[in-house]
Amino acid sequence: MNAAMRREIFQRLAAANPHPTTELEYHSPFELLVAVMLSAQATDISVNAATRQLYPVANTPEAILELGEEKLTEYIQRIGLYRTKAKHVIQTCRILVEQHKGCVPTTREALEALPGVGRKTANVILNTAFGEPTIAVDTHIFRLANRIGLAPGKTVLDVEKKLLKVIPPEFLLDAHHWLILHGRYICQARKPRCAECLIYDLCEYKGKDQKTSSSTKNTKFTK
Repeated sequence: MNAAMRREIFQRLAAANPHPTTELEYHSPFELLVAVMLSAQATDISVNAATRQLYPVANTPEAILELGEEKLTEYIQRIGLYRTKAKHVIQTCRILVEQHKGCVPTTREALEALPGVGRKTANVILNTAFGEPTIAVDTHIFRLANRIGLAPGKTVLDVEKKLLKVIPPEFLLDAHHWLILHGRYICQARKPRCAECLIYDLCEYKGKDQKTSSSTKNTKFTK
């Protein structure tokens, strides 16, 4: 895949969705942090269902610490790995209060030092809450980048580094959301919805549906 093809991919994604954002519901960096921590191996729908009940009661580090781990668990018990997540959220809230004056830190190092926060979660916070042009590579983006030839890599970090290198700078801020949404709803794991794909002719996936290839192929981007 060449640079012109990559640029065209993001031009189309941008035209179709000019202002993409996360599907997690939040109103502050802290609410986003907790939501992302809860979303590991869980759906955004299940997380939103839980936080809609939790945040009206406790949506600051101090309030969640006062709520306590046992009560927090009751709010999130329908989410996978909820006991471990509750423990990490409580530990993170304590660190935020004791070391960061109750605020979510704005550096990768400080974010990754929080319990239950890895590189992917840190990237989501840096990008979505603080507007940094980072790429949080989840399962959708990892699959998509390898499948269509956008930024092939054997590891999540490989894909992240390649994406940061090959995505045109003007698209970096929103690229994370475009790719996640495309992977979640169109380029799905088991059966990609090729007939609905707006970048079909740019995709290098050998297993894609060939039925519509003659009508969607764009010779301008043929290598």
